[in-house]
Amino acid sequence: MTITMPVYGMHCQNCATKVETNLVALAEVESVSVDLDGEAVTITGEPTMDEVRELIVELGFQLEPADDLSEEPMGTTVLPVFGMHCENCANKVETNLVALAEVESVSVDLDGEAVTITGEPDMDEVRQLIIELGFELAPGPAPQTDPVPEDAALELATTAHFLAISGMSCASCVRTVEQALRNAPGVTTASVNFVDQSAYVVGAAGPDVLIEAVHQAGYSAALKAQRDDFDQQEATARSELVAALARSAVALTIGVVLMADMYLNWLPGLEAQGFWVGVGLLVLGVMIYSGGHFYRGAFTAARHLTTTMDTLIASGTGAAWGYSMLVLLVPELIPEASRHLFLEAVVFIIGFVNLGKAFEHQARNKTLLAIRKLVGLQPKTAIRISDDIEETVLVESLMPGDRLRIFPGETIPVDGSVVEGTASVDESMLTGESMPVDKQPGDRVVGGTINLSGSLVMAALQVGRETVLSKMIDLVREAQNSKPQLGRLVDRVASVFVPSVLAIAAVTALVWLFLGPEPKASFVTVTTLSVLIIACPCALGLAIPMSIMVGMGRAAGEGMLIKNSEALQQASKLTTVVVDKTGTLTRGRPDVTRVWASADENAVLTIALSLEQLSEHPLARAITEYCATRKTASVAVEHFEISSGGGVTGESDGTRIAAGNLAYLAALGMNIENLPTATDGSTTIYVGQGTEVIGLIELSDDPRESARDAVEALKSLGLTIVMLTGDNPQSARRIAEHLGIEKYHAEVQPEDKLGFVRDLQSRGERVGMVGDGINDSLALSTADVGFAMGQGTDIALESADVALLGNDIAGVGKSMVLSRAVLRNIYQNLAAAFSYNIVLIPVAAGVLYPALGLLIDPVFAGLAMVASSITVVGNAGRLRWVKLD
Repeated sequence: MTITMPVYGMHCQNCATKVETNLVALAEVESVSVDLDGEAVTITGEPTMDEVRELIVELGFQLEPADDLSEEPMGTTVLPVFGMHCENCANKVETNLVALAEVESVSVDLDGEAVTITGEPDMDEVRQLIIELGFELAPGPAPQTDPVPEDAALELATTAHFLAISGMSCASCVRTVEQALRNAPGVTTASVNFVDQSAYVVGAAGPDVLIEAVHQAGYSAALKAQRDDFDQQEATARSELVAALARSAVALTIGVVLMADMYLNWLPGLEAQGFWVGVGLLVLGVMIYSGGHFYRGAFTAARHLTTTMDTLIASGTGAAWGYSMLVLLVPELIPEASRHLFLEAVVFIIGFVNLGKAFEHQARNKTLLAIRKLVGLQPKTAIRISDDIEETVLVESLMPGDRLRIFPGETIPVDGSVVEGTASVDESMLTGESMPVDKQPGDRVVGGTINLSGSLVMAALQVGRETVLSKMIDLVREAQNSKPQLGRLVDRVASVFVPSVLAIAAVTALVWLFLGPEPKASFVTVTTLSVLIIACPCALGLAIPMSIMVGMGRAAGEGMLIKNSEALQQASKLTTVVVDKTGTLTRGRPDVTRVWASADENAVLTIALSLEQLSEHPLARAITEYCATRKTASVAVEHFEISSGGGVTGESDGTRIAAGNLAYLAALGMNIENLPTATDGSTTIYVGQGTEVIGLIELSDDPRESARDAVEALKSLGLTIVMLTGDNPQSARRIAEHLGIEKYHAEVQPEDKLGFVRDLQSRGERVGMVGDGINDSLALSTADVGFAMGQGTDIALESADVALLGNDIAGVGKSMVLSRAVLRNIYQNLAAAFSYNIVLIPVAAGVLYPALGLLIDPVFAGLAMVASSITVVGNAGRLRWVKLD
């Protein structure tokens, strides 16, 4: 069924998106199309129209035109708000403002940088809240950039781009690239991931502008494909690994030969000048072959007036080779006691660093496993039915409305609904549950799930980037590229780290040159080279992103989509979890639990079925499903009427029949005396015939099977659990007692949930909010961390920080355990990286030599530097096996 209805008050694409995303989440709605110019909404499906109209009004739009569109309606204030760049900003402003007292509705115009508020709120409070949310009431200074042509400016829109970055070698590079991107005109935010060698950029700048900004900083960039070719990536990674191992093997082989001579003296002495000059040239060839990328990187950094890890490697090994060649070519310039060669140190350092980089690249490749698995879930082809002809087509070519044939054993290619056939579908990729789900006509199916048995014909509804699977991939990638506040601090430290090391190396050289013992030149070379090599900030650059990427990948594998690393960090600090009841702790679907009849139970069910099958209320559906299991027959009903919030009535064979609450039947003149007491916590539908109530049907929404264990798990983490529900006190008490929740509040309105969360926060609590519906979105967006059930409404999922795809509240506890493990892992990595540099740089500089006679050989400095990176990578990898239950 297709319904077109007028909707007034929609002024922009944001309004259209708001209407569409909320309506399509309603039961029995298949698709929604918004016509802004025609002020109309077209709905395909079988929704409850009262529910549709009520939702449209709740969203702040009208079902009838205003009396005078030329005048601003009374109680409407348009406030300029600057700094809103995307739909998330708009949602943040809207959900928080609409919760204020006396605010009836809020509409955000991103393009016009304005917020329209209907109602009579305290405007000082409104302005204060906008500032607290991080936005401005006056425009900031205009950026000094070249003017954008008018026609091009019309096309600019805030969007997100993923870039593949080439040439980054350490944490210092991250800071340089990030600053270059953030300074590009039109960029709102930019985050660079050293592990993934990528950047996530949000703003109005196009890809060409971003790529040029990275190029100007001395690096290369390219736009990442929407869907990476992981087969090609793996092939490239393997070839790069082989090449790195080959470079390392060549360098280390020459190094072993030269070092063996130090103990065996099997090569000629230094007096054989020609031989050793030849060896020096051979080492130079190894430097070019095995370490050429270090020198090219150092040159590029110097050209752009920056420093990186390559600077340290190149300057250290270059100085060692140059000193050695001086000893060979002009020995008279070097005191005899200092005539030592460092050629073996040069090739060993290059070999060890290449070996460490090879292991590091392998570890990085493994961190992409989560995205690789998700991408692998979508098939490349599908069988499309067109004019009764079945043809195999690429999934990328599918359009909404296409009919697809799904055979047993095949993967469902896109999101849609079943049109024909029945099947058993494995949805474990989405829910984590191994039990298959039966599908029949009208049921939704999700791309990436597997048809285990039965043949289906489905209609495609969401394709391309609109599918659940595609959104999962984008969320995981975005989350892995995000940075916690701690990460930004480390980046700032890393940006000054290499210059500081160069300064320390210079001071070390001067101290040994003027204050050191003979042979001074040898001591200067050994200590300076050791400082430069041992201080490479590789481990520092890997410490946080490795843990974040492994942790986010692990979360995705467990059915938890954490939208950013800041949420991951906040989840580890929660003290209180506020939980919605219906659809979160309970299944969200009522079932008949008791039928009472004054005389004939079958007569009660017949009347109830005959009336309720004409209604689309959730309770009506539960009753009709129950009657179907009892094979109850229905009778024809005339003069059918629905009373919102009361019940339904009609006539059968000239006799009035009704079903609804007690007050409704009493208002119809039916006798409500001598009825049994309803069970506490149940919803009761009374059934009447003529002037008597002849029976009742009790329904209840039972807790999810895993809810009690999930609540106990949260308690074991030291959290306080509070249940909020709009249901009656008896039902709330029944669920709370069953699940062991001591604190609960019933008959709570959406704005009350928001106020409750804010009240807890004002008392110093770190609050997590768990919900699934539109009525939870305000509290979800305000809580320190919002958890949305995966089968909840779109607006709830958008407002939350964590989406629980398994639709299981147990995911809240798992995400908190994981967040604590990731934070602990990050601190371990940072402690190892900083401790390594703080302890070993002074040792390499020779501070222990006066007391213990200890100096670090440059060869062992290189080995220690590699070991530090491997330690960090290995420690982050442990997150893959952290126990979350």
